Amino acid sequence: MIKIAVAVSGASGSIYAKVLLDQLTKMKDMVAEVSLVMTGNAETVWEHELDNRDFEKYEVRRWTQDNFYAPFASGSSDYSALIICPCSMGTLGRIAGGISNDLITRAADVMLKERRKLICVVRETPYNLIHLRNMTAVTEAGGIICPATPSFYSKPVGPEEIAFTVVSRALHLAGVNAPAYKWGE
Repeated sequence: MIKIAVAVSGASGSIYAKVLLDQLTKMKDMVAEVSLVMTGNAETVWEHELDNRDFEKYEVRRWTQDNFYAPFASGSSDYSALIICPCSMGTLGRIAGGISNDLITRAADVMLKERRKLICVVRETPYNLIHLRNMTAVTEAGGIICPATPSFYSKPVGPEEIAFTVVSRALHLAGVNAPAYKWGE
């Protein structure tokens, strides 16, 4: 069983964070602990896009963005993955630049230095050259860029099923075998 930290930045795409948290809270047999940190903008965007504050209902360990006492802010913790979902280009840029100015960027730095899983579900379109270079820098440092680009092989119906095509991929990358459509199976 693994411990996973989830960070939610203020990028558009709260549906991805919702579906990720829904899945993780169902997977108690595979995931020992889920920690959650959200930016203030993430909460605002969630309320705007989903018309609720359901992020408060999840039974997870919660951390504020400025709390560096969270276990996943240290390499001595046994968290095996950080999924930033959605990951804004500002957050990605700070990670790429090695700037650890809050819990999210510090946790990302820890994952990279400890060679653990850092999955950035980037949500922006189109990309500019700075975005691409930051994605390259994070990838070269050992992170995984998992764009919030849904697939349609499974013929998803509705926004949550569409978002799940990305979320299931991010979970798989983090080492959690979420039930998902597999091509050719």
